[in-house]
Amino acid sequence: MESHREGYVGRIPIRNIWLLMLYASDIYRVLEHGKYSVEENPDDIPDLIAELLVHTVEKRLIRNLSAGYRMTDAVQSRVRGRINFIQTESHLLLERGKIACRYEELTIDTPRNRYVRSALQHLSRVVKAAHLRKKCTSLSARLFSAGVTGQQPERADISTETFGRNDAADLIMVSLARLAFDLALPTEVSGKNALNSPEREEQWIRRLFERSVGGFFMHGLDYREWNVQCGKKLSWQISQKTESIDSIMPCMKTDIYLENKVTKYQTIIDTKFTDIVCSGWYRDETLKSGYLYQIYAYLRTQENKEDAASLCSTGILLHPAIDRRYDEAIVLDGHCIRFLTVNLAGNALEIRKDILKCVEAPS
Repeated sequence: MESHREGYVGRIPIRNIWLLMLYASDIYRVLEHGKYSVEENPDDIPDLIAELLVHTVEKRLIRNLSAGYRMTDAVQSRVRGRINFIQTESHLLLERGKIACRYEELTIDTPRNRYVRSALQHLSRVVKAAHLRKKCTSLSARLFSAGVTGQQPERADISTETFGRNDAADLIMVSLARLAFDLALPTEVSGKNALNSPEREEQWIRRLFERSVGGFFMHGLDYREWNVQCGKKLSWQISQKTESIDSIMPCMKTDIYLENKVTKYQTIIDTKFTDIVCSGWYRDETLKSGYLYQIYAYLRTQENKEDAASLCSTGILLHPAIDRRYDEAIVLDGHCIRFLTVNLAGNALEIRKDILKCVEAPS
């Protein structure tokens, strides 16, 4: 990665990082069927997320926030829950008509509500629109006044939250809050935030690129026409094996698997956050042979004579690029293998067009 410039992460504009984050999130599914066209206004994504979060929180306040139980220790004038005998005796509470108790208390000061309040505070410092900054600040204050007063929980704590059928609205609210925190990261890469190590930054963007492409297909393609699976495990077509081979046999898993439900045509996509070409022995640029062997193995091991589509499936190696485009293809043993790039320095509409090439015929 290169040294930082204002408004960039390496050589990638922050607005494109925001777009990738949106593609990687569950919120993109909601937007695609709504009135928003994020590709036309990628600079407004933080404002869009703020607008959606504000709207969702306002609806939750009207219906009352979800409550949860927390363990509380307090001195009471009557028994509530379990008695803390040690504290009661050591402080001579009985002589004053008091008793120390430990009990569960219903409260709205839950981790998810605290997480949302903190996200509103974050967004109030990120969004451009003055009215949205004011709304975010105001709603954060309302939550605090309502009793959501605790510290912001760790992201790991939020990731363990479970959502049932009755709190689907909370799931949307928390997903928006999580995305709000993610949007703040690229603006802080060159500042005091922890994401300033080149190695960490590249690993983070590498993972984001993979998730964003998967999320784009998962939520951007019509589910009635496409079957989309991210992180699909592929089976080795093994006819014979030794007794202990399973303990050391490597797992084969591709990033994205697409199947057209109408034509039954199958596509295996593997994202690679590296340059699509490297220097070779006898020429300046060459495709990376290891990647070609990998996608070839994916395609051939999934062949099944009883499944005609598997005999002519397509494999795609999808790489990011900066101001360059590749769209090349070969046919090898009946399988089309494509080498595509997504120009992350282009505008949002170009990025969308580059990704959609994966479901189009080779040019």
